[in-house]
Amino acid sequence: MAATPTAQDTLAAEFAAHRSHLIGVAYRLTGTRADAEDAVQESWLRLAGLDDAGRAAIRDLRGWLTTVVGRICLDRLKSAAAQRERYVGNWLPEPVVTPFGRPVSEDPLDIAVRDDGLRMAALVVLDKLTPEQRVAFVLHDAFSVPFAEIADALGVSVDAARQYASRGRKALADADPAPRVPLEDQAKILEKFVIALQAGDIRAITELLAPDVVLIGDSNGKGRTTRQLIVGADKIARFFVGLAGKYPPGVLTGGTPVLVNGDLGVYLAPQPGQDGFFALDEHVQAMTVRDGKIVAIYDVVNPEKLAGITRPGASPS
Repeated sequence: MAATPTAQDTLAAEFAAHRSHLIGVAYRLTGTRADAEDAVQESWLRLAGLDDAGRAAIRDLRGWLTTVVGRICLDRLKSAAAQRERYVGNWLPEPVVTPFGRPVSEDPLDIAVRDDGLRMAALVVLDKLTPEQRVAFVLHDAFSVPFAEIADALGVSVDAARQYASRGRKALADADPAPRVPLEDQAKILEKFVIALQAGDIRAITELLAPDVVLIGDSNGKGRTTRQLIVGADKIARFFVGLAGKYPPGVLTGGTPVLVNGDLGVYLAPQPGQDGFFALDEHVQAMTVRDGKIVAIYDVVNPEKLAGITRPGASPS
């Protein structure tokens, strides 16, 4: 005979039903898998720690948990802001890597990044907001949390919460991150880019890039990539062709297509150096396309940000 579920069992089941949603909220707020998972776990501990009266007072569990996760993430964002001052080079969100051309797993983050708002281009813009702006904007505009609850999470007035969200909304509108385009279109451009790079054809590469295209590398000094933003089609084309000559032939163009936050990207496995060529660090590269041109390339090399990815050929953890 099956045991009768306890109140705690029932609560755990109710929480589990919201976990995927909460992971998506926390990742959109923090940009890292570890912080997202920690924030969701802490939200469970706070829920489980309530007495009967506290639980009975919750009318909308999903909304309550969303707000709690927002409050936890606010603290993490403030802490991260101090850590960023010591970060070497540019900072990018931790990529979520999923297979290209194969069924996507049911991992909560794999599901979450199907949302257009979690593509790399959008998260890069969110990262430029203050912690308060990011929390207010994301909770209200993406998850419809009332401003009264957001104000409580931020410890400010309702008017101030509205102002934070408004500034975040304006920053996103001003940045105008490119919307996601069909994967078939992305694949055609990536294929042309690889062919041009294999040939060392600077002109062909340049024609695939928008005039104001940007290359952003993230290594924290722990891998080889650009530490400074590189802007402009000609500069980036010459950078890639020059870089290809420093590695064994075919290494930079032999990556595996993957999805990076739902957009097409490339996984480059680490390779040893040989015959005077550099050793290749592990890379996850993503691109953003607008009007048939690549407008941004993101190159994540920091091993700490790649530790939790699902590598091509591996089973999702």
